[in-house]
Amino acid sequence: MATLTRRKGAQPAAAGDKPVASASTLHFFATCPRGLSAALAEELTGLGATGVTPGDAGVAFEGPFAISCAANLESRLATRVLMQVARFDYRNENDIYEGAKRVRWHAHFGVERSFKVDTTAVKAPVKSIDFVTLRVKDAVADVFRDALGKRPNVESRSPDVRVHVFLDARFCTLYLDTSGEPLFKRGRRDQVGEAPLKKNLAAGLLRLSQWKPGEALLDPMCGAGTILIEAAEMALGRAPGRDRPFGFEKLNRFDQAAWNALKAAAAAREKPLEPLPIYGSDLYGRTLDAARANLREAGLDAVVTLKQANLLELSAPAPSGCLVTNPPYGVRIGEKEALAKFYPELGNVLKQRFSGWTACIFSGDPDLPKLIRLSATRRTVLYNGAIECRLYRYPLVEGSNRPDGKGASEPE
Repeated sequence: MATLTRRKGAQPAAAGDKPVASASTLHFFATCPRGLSAALAEELTGLGATGVTPGDAGVAFEGPFAISCAANLESRLATRVLMQVARFDYRNENDIYEGAKRVRWHAHFGVERSFKVDTTAVKAPVKSIDFVTLRVKDAVADVFRDALGKRPNVESRSPDVRVHVFLDARFCTLYLDTSGEPLFKRGRRDQVGEAPLKKNLAAGLLRLSQWKPGEALLDPMCGAGTILIEAAEMALGRAPGRDRPFGFEKLNRFDQAAWNALKAAAAAREKPLEPLPIYGSDLYGRTLDAARANLREAGLDAVVTLKQANLLELSAPAPSGCLVTNPPYGVRIGEKEALAKFYPELGNVLKQRFSGWTACIFSGDPDLPKLIRLSATRRTVLYNGAIECRLYRYPLVEGSNRPDGKGASEPE
């Protein structure tokens, strides 16, 4: 989150005890998996955000409060949308307390709301992050007590309101979380595979693959079906946040009528269910059962075609299309040796049976590029949690991907 330090100063708090005016221009920061900031910036710009500035792990942007509601509802790539309420320089924990105490917290949320404070720091000159968190909690409570004679409760598990503190070497930035639960939690209880992809990372892979709805899509190692579900929902025009609550609903700025209208407009854009050229397969029946259950839970079981199959025996389901997959990358003893045999065979299958397609392979295995024996035209660095990975893009034009690796390739 180091890019949070790139924000401009916060808008001054409004006077009085009434909710802050909703029409003012506000500063926001949307976090996302590292490597997806540029794509998220494009997404937010398309939603109407202004002052959009991508960083290493997220995107700063501006707009009215309503833009945060739209971003939470519509963004497939963001993890959280944070609203900046203050930014100030500091030297010690007492400065942080005093800065937090200048925020009129009771103008942002009611005393009946529970709250939680989380602190993140990069090169901060403080002795204890926990102590900083405690001091900000004290400041919030003291503001309420001084203004209203009582304070809200602190709740660590499921708070109504989340306050985020970010410290760098000089500045402290305070945010209110408009998302609540992370945005990759779409509102369903999905079954997961052994190495599940978060939904916003899966959506990012599809975005970076340049796949477009209507084009054939195949995930031949689909696991629990996360990539397939994201693709189907994109093709159907479904808002990813349509089935879940958000943190902004607990803030004083929240306008229920405007929110209802925003959701209704999103629902009106949805396309009717029908079979789409989206295909998934997996070697293991039990894994495919999880994918079927997740598709059924999402109401997409009639939209996506699944079958149990060995990738090395598959043929392309259409003359052209996009193959996007997250193959295993050996983390357990013995897996490396098996993958050293698998990757060359995978490369051969792609060359021989998927001419006219584009293959996008997401992997944390540094040996993949030389073992698969294909020439990647693009390598995008991404992070799956703490694991540094790459998305390799291979246009499979007949005769252009040679085992000697002499095809054109962009540098990493």
